[in-house]
Amino acid sequence: MPRRSASIRRSSRPFWVMGIGLALIAVALFLARQPGAAPLASPTPLPVGPDEVPRVTLADARAAFDGGAAVFLDVRSSDDYAAGHIPGALSIPLAELESRLGELDPGSWIITYCT
Repeated sequence: MPRRSASIRRSSRPFWVMGIGLALIAVALFLARQPGAAPLASPTPLPVGPDEVPRVTLADARAAFDGGAAVFLDVRSSDDYAAGHIPGALSIPLAELESRLGELDPGSWIITYCT
């Protein structure tokens, strides 16, 4: 059986795997950068599976959008973002997220999406 290239294997990962990784980064940032927060006595466990990743309902996301209460972050490729996105959403492709975290305000409610 011929070997698949790394790029083919990488592109076949389910979207929820990317969502888990993104959620872990978001939770870690939120916990690490809370202004004036006391240090944690013990590490807070991060989500380990898709059922533990915090989710936002469509109704809550819509209310946050309508009220300007959240920043929407599109983590799809630049081409996908250019093809269409939530009005006002920031574009930081998932592959660039770790190196561009400084562009995000840790005090903001950040709602990420990839579909």
